[in-house]
Amino acid sequence: MITAIALDDEPLALKIIIQFCERIGFLQLKKVFSNPNEAEAYLNENKIDLLFLDIQMPDINGMQFYKRLANPPQVIFSTAYSNYAVDGFNVEAVDYLLKPFDFDRFLRAVEKAKEKLEFIATQEVNLNALFVKVNYEMVKINLKDIDLIEALDDYIKIHIKPMPILTLMTLKSVLEKLPSQEFIRVHRSYIIPISKIQKFNKAKIIVAGKEIPIGSSYSSVFDELMSKSKVLG
Repeated sequence: MITAIALDDEPLALKIIIQFCERIGFLQLKKVFSNPNEAEAYLNENKIDLLFLDIQMPDINGMQFYKRLANPPQVIFSTAYSNYAVDGFNVEAVDYLLKPFDFDRFLRAVEKAKEKLEFIATQEVNLNALFVKVNYEMVKINLKDIDLIEALDDYIKIHIKPMPILTLMTLKSVLEKLPSQEFIRVHRSYIIPISKIQKFNKAKIIVAGKEIPIGSSYSSVFDELMSKSKVLG
């Protein structure tokens, strides 16, 4: 069962969300809010899987509200304006509903949330492996087999032998699922396994025979590498 709340300053919009949620058997709408402060207080005290969040509100922008949450749940944004879609992608929103939306469109968004939450749960059951979606199937990748993770537009390429795997994820989301003592992000386009570092200097790292540049905003990687000198030998 997916638990959810909704925040929207329009009573009619909340009424529609309530009606739509009642038609979905695997979704439980716990509460609805028109006041952002009350919604935030509730989220701070209760574990919720999904947030239906309006963007255009009088007191605060929905994007700003979401970014300030201490432990944000998955989010489906809604608004009457289409120009926020890119911002929704940047915070890894499940979906973006353009008002007015019908039940079928609402259901598709909720089903995407269900799929994403199931995926996250799968990641948590095995600390030695990563499950990624490839061609509508979940594929298990042992962490010890990963040579490198590379960003390619909206996808990431996980370099393993004999062939790399391509999956629709962001580096940020995959890094959250990897043990921090074993993997480091060294560039906006690269995550590397510390155990497979062959050599490095201030500008680059050689990992599994591949030269990886070190991004200027990731210079703190050197401190982390030094702290893991036992791994490097």
